[in-house]
Amino acid sequence: MKAAPHPESDEELLDVRLLRMFELIYDTRSVTRAAEQMGQKQPTVSIWLSKLRCQLNDPLFVRTSTGMQPTPRAEALIVTAREVLLSLRELSSARMVFDPATATRQFRICMADSSHLCLLPQLLAQVRAVAPKVRLVAARIDGQTAHALESGEADLAVGYVPWLESGFYQQRLFPQDWVCLVNARHPRVHDTLTLDDYRQENHVAVTGGTGARLLDDAMARHGVHRHVVLELPGFLGLSGIVSATDLIATLPRQIGETLAGLVDVKVMACPLGVPAVDIKQHWHARYHHDPGSQWLRGVVAKALMR
Repeated sequence: MKAAPHPESDEELLDVRLLRMFELIYDTRSVTRAAEQMGQKQPTVSIWLSKLRCQLNDPLFVRTSTGMQPTPRAEALIVTAREVLLSLRELSSARMVFDPATATRQFRICMADSSHLCLLPQLLAQVRAVAPKVRLVAARIDGQTAHALESGEADLAVGYVPWLESGFYQQRLFPQDWVCLVNARHPRVHDTLTLDDYRQENHVAVTGGTGARLLDDAMARHGVHRHVVLELPGFLGLSGIVSATDLIATLPRQIGETLAGLVDVKVMACPLGVPAVDIKQHWHARYHHDPGSQWLRGVVAKALMR
């Protein structure tokens, strides 16, 4: 009688941690960033990568000026690796739980810098009230946001992000229109701001923000060319500028009303009629059933939805 074949040794089997590491390095192009997301030290992940290279007999990733680039072998394996990891996540999802009272997880939320003033304080207060050990990281909304959400580098994007479509879920939080911010003692603008006033006055322009295109389109429709005296890359310092000058700022209502509560400026209706948009939270389909992500989305909705 033939003896039954011996099972493969542990060394010949791929550790799930190595597959997860492989996926993270592929997504981030960085051993350091992969280590951060896994909660491991960089030397540890480097050792794991060496082990995986030996097991698969391929370098897998080559260091270049733009990061760790995958070899053809890695490109061929990534789809299979992701399928395996997805299957494992689905198998374990039934028993996955998230207890906010004891959780120490870090969540990364992409948002505009204006949201740091008008949305983040409310959200942070809500999180700290129920999850004192959870850590929040605010990240930028930019051209890499979609990739960050897909790879798990970021958990949510909160704001006006119209280019997040296929593969993403979204939830409406509140509508956002545009207002003008003026000095409360402006020498010429008092109770109302007309379109003629808007044309004739001097302005401070904020060039950043995902909704800037909406303002540009509204000015084009009305044939308005602002006389911009000062350009700012963000909203930092804007309230001080408006309160100390006769310059007019045009900005989303949420940040305008927040700044008006801090200094001696007033909010006025914008005569351009910039269309209102919906501020939403967005997340990738890969993490739709993740208990931690579900909890975070519930907290965001409770803190910000109106």
